[in-house]
Amino acid sequence: MKAIRRFTVRTVLPEQLQPLHELALNLRWSWHPETRELFRSVEPGVWEAVGEDPVRLLGEVPAARLAALAADRRFLRRLGDLTDDLNDYLSGPRWYQSAQLVGEAPAAIAYFSPEYGIAAALPQYSGGLGILAGDHLKAASDLGVPLIGVGLFYRHGYFRQSLARDGWQQERYPVLDPDELAVTLLREADGTACRVELALPGGRTLAAQIWKAQVGRVPLLLLDSDLEANAATERDVTDRLYGGGSEHRLLQEMLLGIGGVRAVRAFCRLTGHLEPEVFHTNEGHAGFLGIERIRELVSTASADFASALEAVRAGTLFTTHTPVPAGIDRFDRELVARHFSGDAALRGVPVDQVLALGLENWPGGDPKLFNMAAMGLRLAQRANGVSTLHGEVSRAMFGALWPGFDAAEVPITSITNGVHAPTWIDPAVVRLGAAEIGADRAENAMSVGGAERWSGVEQIGDAEIWGVRRALRAQLVDEARRRLRASWRQRGAGDAELGWTEAVLDPDVLTIGFARRVPSYKRLTLMLRDQERLRALLLHPTRPVQIVVAGKAHPADDGGKRLIQQLVAFADDPTVRHRIVFLPDYDMAMAKHLYPGCDVWLNNPLRPLEACGTSGMKAALNGCLNLSVLDGWWEEWYDGRNGWAIPTADGPGFDEDQRDDIEAAALYDLIEHQVAATYYDRAADGLPHRWIARVRHTLVTLGPKVLAGRMVREYVERLYAPAALAQRTLAGDGARELAQWKAKVRTAWPAVRVEHVDASAAAEADAAELGSALALRVQVALGGLDPADVEVQAVSGAVDESDRIADAQTQALKPVGGPDLNGCQRYEGTLELSRTGPFGYTVRVLPSHPLLASTAELGLVVLPPESAGMDAGVLR
Repeated sequence: MKAIRRFTVRTVLPEQLQPLHELALNLRWSWHPETRELFRSVEPGVWEAVGEDPVRLLGEVPAARLAALAADRRFLRRLGDLTDDLNDYLSGPRWYQSAQLVGEAPAAIAYFSPEYGIAAALPQYSGGLGILAGDHLKAASDLGVPLIGVGLFYRHGYFRQSLARDGWQQERYPVLDPDELAVTLLREADGTACRVELALPGGRTLAAQIWKAQVGRVPLLLLDSDLEANAATERDVTDRLYGGGSEHRLLQEMLLGIGGVRAVRAFCRLTGHLEPEVFHTNEGHAGFLGIERIRELVSTASADFASALEAVRAGTLFTTHTPVPAGIDRFDRELVARHFSGDAALRGVPVDQVLALGLENWPGGDPKLFNMAAMGLRLAQRANGVSTLHGEVSRAMFGALWPGFDAAEVPITSITNGVHAPTWIDPAVVRLGAAEIGADRAENAMSVGGAERWSGVEQIGDAEIWGVRRALRAQLVDEARRRLRASWRQRGAGDAELGWTEAVLDPDVLTIGFARRVPSYKRLTLMLRDQERLRALLLHPTRPVQIVVAGKAHPADDGGKRLIQQLVAFADDPTVRHRIVFLPDYDMAMAKHLYPGCDVWLNNPLRPLEACGTSGMKAALNGCLNLSVLDGWWEEWYDGRNGWAIPTADGPGFDEDQRDDIEAAALYDLIEHQVAATYYDRAADGLPHRWIARVRHTLVTLGPKVLAGRMVREYVERLYAPAALAQRTLAGDGARELAQWKAKVRTAWPAVRVEHVDASAAAEADAAELGSALALRVQVALGGLDPADVEVQAVSGAVDESDRIADAQTQALKPVGGPDLNGCQRYEGTLELSRTGPFGYTVRVLPSHPLLASTAELGLVVLPPESAGMDAGVLR
């Protein structure tokens, strides 16, 4: 019979062991080896059986064993020491408390994400976005950054993956019991569960309770709608990650954004935590948080919508992770309108203002759709992509929001992602470094970063590095065999059929890893493009290669599932199945074996569709070399010695098939002639010294770059601190004054014109000399604006055949005198001719205000009218 209700009965720990609860409920254990080892020692067999989850461990350890531990003085000393260590970690000053941010450091930052990958024991993630969010929180904790994480609690998490006999992906959604997880319910002072509520159309209400996961020093608030007070539809809003139809997804994003702000307010009220000055939305899913903050200001500070919008924008940061428009959430405008009007309206927030924030009002946009990324960008004064190349892609992709500006001037910067080293570096690699530079220095290098190089690591000997690399490879081989046997049993095979799995993979063979989500652009099956060539690589008599593959396709993505099925069909072939394996159910637990155990990490997306690609960073931290298309972070940090770059055919003139053929052939050539050749080039002592040199170089130079600590420090210094300062500046009447100024400028802007431009006689020459100068004089009609409201610039640089200016340099021109009889203002300046070759210039007029984060912020610019050319240095 099936139970009608499920719950967990928790163990009552002896008083001496009560600190184990404290250690288990702070997810710092997931990246703190000493705490993990303590839990392992409680009952090693149970620890393995529960997937290394302390909360479940404490629920399943026999009472007799707990009684024995309560009398074990050695265990109690270790427990006391680790409890003290955790308390010191939580309360002591860290980087943020000593950083040179006097007067600028935000009191607190609220960080919103639809998913978080903290640990396999808290399965609230699907892929890279969630893992990045989890690493962001962990690094913030290590640095002492006062972050509050906000997300949703999914009762079914993301799906668990298995394979049918024919290799087709199958999904299952185990129910998660919060009582079995490292979370606690946020409660009011009277002990009742704290709740937030959202009004919905038709008089309905969406209520949610708040689970708190403690990630080191950082609280993570997870909203859960699975309440009896909700109707069935509302109860299922947080049923699973990225599931359901359009309205279901909209309700999830409303709960995350609007409900998330209310959860933060409740948490601060109940705990005394400082209120956030900065709100950071990790992708557009949480964009409605800005709408809720506008509502707060309108309803409590007697602000109007325009001034509230300016106050909210000043303290908001939007991070985009998608390099393609198809990756953006877009909803039917009528659906959004229904959820923000009538009895579902937010007080003081007119529905037409909400719709305007998500409007696709650019050429090629669909005015019937509501674009979450557009809203996110309009509600945030600061925005960034997640690698240098992705920043360029984002500026081009979203440039229509700033018409008249070149892509390079679109106000989207970039901060390259990083990964949390204490989570992803195998303990054996940590010990290798600590033996050379000391444990404290190694811990600081992994958590805080800041160095250009991991100095000292250069001194580690070749034999020591190779010994660790082989041990990690052997560890992966054992794990892969175990998982492969389990997968085949799920596919219906009996033990008598599985003897061959004992010989799968070899700890002495060059091992390539490929593991990630399986959308088409990541090209899981590029390696299968020429199957005979691949077989030859796998079965080479003296330089064989073996490949470990893992990945999940979205449940609704049949195309991705077919790619997995094709890969599995190839890997099932008895002639190669000892050299290539597909391991289902890729998650954090599997990843912790894959990254350290592989020699090479393969990444072959369609360039430039990989926003960052942090899996290769995790591999590099373990001394694994990258073999990747120059996309995402690899395009930025590949130096020729830390791996190999796969040539791409992403220029014009190649169709999809041609491109895949060319890039696959390049991949095979690299593996055969460079990667395998270097790996198997052994000296008389049996060591591949050239390979080891690359491993050492990777650790020394990439180690400090790929850190989440480096990433979070950049967010603090470049975005959080300026946002907090801007938010404070707009307190009081500042936001109202800025809103009024913007309204004045927008009203007057249609009448702003460049009336006349001329230059000094030097411009009459066919070719001006290097080092000479042009004296520019510009007449501008200001349309009733003051000279202080605008900046007139000269824009100059090299020009192409169509007279487009490249690598533009800007120079402000100064107003001279007052307005003339026609109301025009004269501006003058000197333009230095600092380069040879084809050169050109123009002028432009921009709004100017000290509280703008960028001259492009308003998306307004005036250029001279199109002309036939120049006569005697005068624009005609």
